[in-house]
Amino acid sequence: MDNATKSADENFCKSCGQVIKKEAEICPKCGVRQQAAVNLQAAAGKSWVTALVICILLGPIGGHRFYTGHTGIGVLQLLTFGGCGIWFLVDLISILCGSFKDAQGNLLVK
Repeated sequence: MDNATKSADENFCKSCGQVIKKEAEICPKCGVRQQAAVNLQAAAGKSWVTALVICILLGPIGGHRFYTGHTGIGVLQLLTFGGCGIWFLVDLISILCGSFKDAQGNLLVK
C-alpha cells in the first residue's frame, strides 16, 4: 500500500503516517491508538435548554427523560404522571441546578 494515496474508507495514522482503515483503533504498523472519529453532536451531549423546555411542557409525562435517553424511567413517569408530580419537580430542579445527566452519564450542555 502506498502511503501517499488513500481511499474514502481509509485515514493516515496520526503517528507514523501509514494508510489504515478509518475504523481501525490501533495502527497495525506502529501500534499507536488512533482517535476515533466522533459524531460532534453526540460528543456535545444533550442541550440543557431543550431538556428544560421539554421538562416544563411535557415533564409530568416524562418527555425530558425520553429526550435524554432514559426511556425506562420515561415510561414509568408516563404511567405515574411524573410520580404524581413529585418526580417531575425533582427533575425540573435538577435540570435548573445543572446536575441532570443524560443516559450516558454526561451533564447537559448549556
